[in-house]
Amino acid sequence: MPIIHLTTFIAAPVERVFDLSRSIDLHKKSMSHTGEQAVAGTTMGLIGQDETVTWKAKHLFKTRIMKVRISDMKKPYSFTDEMVEGSFKSMKHEHHFKQIENGTLAIDLFSFETPWGVLGKMVNILYLRNYMEQLLNQRNQTIREYAESDKWKFILQK
Repeated sequence: MPIIHLTTFIAAPVERVFDLSRSIDLHKKSMSHTGEQAVAGTTMGLIGQDETVTWKAKHLFKTRIMKVRISDMKKPYSFTDEMVEGSFKSMKHEHHFKQIENGTLAIDLFSFETPWGVLGKMVNILYLRNYMEQLLNQRNQTIREYAESDKWKFILQK
């Protein structure tokens, strides 16, 4: 099972980074190139403990639908979303936040498993792991862009 571990420094308070990370609206902006839409569950604002969101987007030449649930949340230090339904055999994304002197460390632990046995393992090695890491990095750069400027106010102060 591939595990992606990313650490991103964001020069902003931990509470702001935590809330931007669970913003459905900002997630849609960060994934606009895939046409990502929230089509069921929590479709705007901030997602909370035990809430679900169903995402629809075009990934790898196909429209995919994935429902995730926030299975754990410790404000403002961590939350975990896990796939309930979707194309993966399993998917778990742990988001951790650590306040440091000049900002916040955002730590992502993203694990997934494809349903295609040996073929799936080959796809993971050759392509899918890198594709998922690029998506996570793009999302983190959007969070950083909003958190480190006044743009966060347009997302969190609605």
